[in-house]
Amino acid sequence: MANMILPIEERNLTPDEVEALDRRRRRGQLFLVIGLQTLVIGTLLTLWAGQDLTLSPGWHHPMVYWDVIVYTLSAYFLCRGVMLRRGSNEFISY
Repeated sequence: MANMILPIEERNLTPDEVEALDRRRRRGQLFLVIGLQTLVIGTLLTLWAGQDLTLSPGWHHPMVYWDVIVYTLSAYFLCRGVMLRRGSNEFISY
């Protein structure tokens, strides 16, 4: 009997296709971890960016630029991780 939890398109895969699917999902999990870590770093970086905005004269605010870059990377990795991780595993190994 087929596993009814799996989507229809994943029920009749060859072993090579299952390996590729598992690699994609593991990469998605990695991207989710990287996205969460950069989100935490960006949150901490916001403290210095606030100081930089208040105390630095003119248009030179390097910490604000770093903060924007880190939040952009975080959004990218989180979105990409969710896209790669989609579906459900037949066996939960971690």
